[in-house]
Amino acid sequence: MVNSDRNTAFLFPGQGAQYPGMGLDLLDSQKAKDLFALAGDIMGQDMEALIWDSDRETLKRSDISQPAITLVNLAAAALLEERGIIPRLCAGFSLGEYAALVCAGVITAEDCFRLVKERGRAMQDAADRIKAETPGQGAAPRAVSQASGMAAVIGLAPDRVEALIAEWKIEGLYGANFNSPKQTVISGAAAALEEAADRFKEAGARRVLPLAVAGPFHSPLMAGAAAAFAPVLEAAVFKDPVIPCYSNVSGGLLGSGAEAKALALRHITEPVRWTAEEAAIAGYGGIDAVLETGPGKALQGFWRDAGSGIPCYAAGTKEEIEKCYKSLLCTEDI
Repeated sequence: MVNSDRNTAFLFPGQGAQYPGMGLDLLDSQKAKDLFALAGDIMGQDMEALIWDSDRETLKRSDISQPAITLVNLAAAALLEERGIIPRLCAGFSLGEYAALVCAGVITAEDCFRLVKERGRAMQDAADRIKAETPGQGAAPRAVSQASGMAAVIGLAPDRVEALIAEWKIEGLYGANFNSPKQTVISGAAAALEEAADRFKEAGARRVLPLAVAGPFHSPLMAGAAAAFAPVLEAAVFKDPVIPCYSNVSGGLLGSGAEAKALALRHITEPVRWTAEEAAIAGYGGIDAVLETGPGKALQGFWRDAGSGIPCYAAGTKEEIEKCYKSLLCTEDI
C-alpha cells in the first residue's frame, strides 16, 4: 500500500560532494537520461563520460564540479518524483541552491545548467587568478595549505567562530559556511588560513581541515567571479517559487523570483547560513523526513548535529532512493 500523506523536504548538496561515477546508476530513469542529455548539450560534452572518466582532482575544479553536481542533484530529484516522493519544500547547500531553485519552479533546468556552467567557469577563473597572484604557491604545505581556499573549523560553535574572526581582524579571513553547531568553514587567503588554523586550535577547536575546493568561495575574494557572472545571471528568467524554498544568504524563505535573482549574485561573495536554514526547515511544521537529494552524506551529518527529531535520509543513489520509497510511502514490502 502507498501512503501519499508523508511530507518531505529535499536538501541538495553542493561543491565538495562530488566523486567519480556519481549519479550514473540513476540513468535507469528516463527523466534522468533527459537531464544528462540536456546538460551535455549545454556543456558541449558527454556528461556520463565526464563523470565516469574524471579523477577526483579534475572533479574538484569549479567549472567541472558545478555542472556535474547540479546534474546529479536534479537526476536524484527526478527519480524520487518518479517514485511518488514530491517535496513539500526545498533548500540547497551552496551550489545546491541552484537545484533547489529548479525544484521550486524558480528557474528551468535548461537555465540552471546554463547558469552553473558560467558560474563554475567564473569561479574557477577567479580562483586561478588568486592562486597565480599569491606568492609562495610552490612552497611546502604547512598547517592548512599554501593555497588560498577554505578550511573547516571543527568543535567550535558558529557564533564563536564568527566572533573570533571579527576580534582577530586577520586580513583576508572570512566566515564562509555556517554548517552546523559543530562545524564552520572559513575562507580566505593562504596566509590568513595558516594564521587562523593555529589561533582556532588555541581557542579550543579540535581540528582545522582543508577542503577539496578550488578557491576561497563565499568570501569577498570572489568579487571578480561575481562581476563576471552578473550579466549571465541578469539575462535569466527567475519566477516566484511554487513551493517554499530557502536562501543561503538570508537563511530564510525566498519571497519572490526577483529576490532569488538578487541573492544569487550575493551568494558568490557572502556566507552560507545553513544553520539558520536548518532551524527554519525544522520549524516549518508538518515535515516528516528530510532527504539529502544528491551525492554524499555531509548534509545528513549537519542535520544530525542540529538536533532535529525529523529523520534525514540519503537519496543520492538508486538504492538509497528505493529505500526512501519503502520507508516513506509504503506501509508494507512491495
